Amino acid sequence: MIDENVIVIKSKRFAVRVVRLYQYLVNDKKEYVLSKQLLRCGTSIGANVHEAIRGVSKADFKNKMAIALKEASETEYWLQLLYETDYLTEEQFLSINEDCSELNKILISIVRNSK
Repeated sequence: MIDENVIVIKSKRFAVRVVRLYQYLVNDKKEYVLSKQLLRCGTSIGANVHEAIRGVSKADFKNKMAIALKEASETEYWLQLLYETDYLTEEQFLSINEDCSELNKILISIVRNSK
């Protein structure tokens, strides 16, 4: 079942964290540009994973998972930039970046094993 798949669950939970972080950055830090980039790629991970699970072929699955991996890598970049420009505390950064790194590792494994 799709709702019991680890990558589906983790990517959706991560997307929720990204949305909440976006709200914090906009409302509390008045940061609009970097946070919007983070919102787009951070929520796209789960959308692509969900689409891959419902893919019509193995090639479609592999392609969507590869896109999810690219989005996860981009998300790491925006998180690092937000941290290095003092929009995120070290504690905030380490917490969400750990989740992002975990998603990257899972997605790397999925992409490698689907070849």
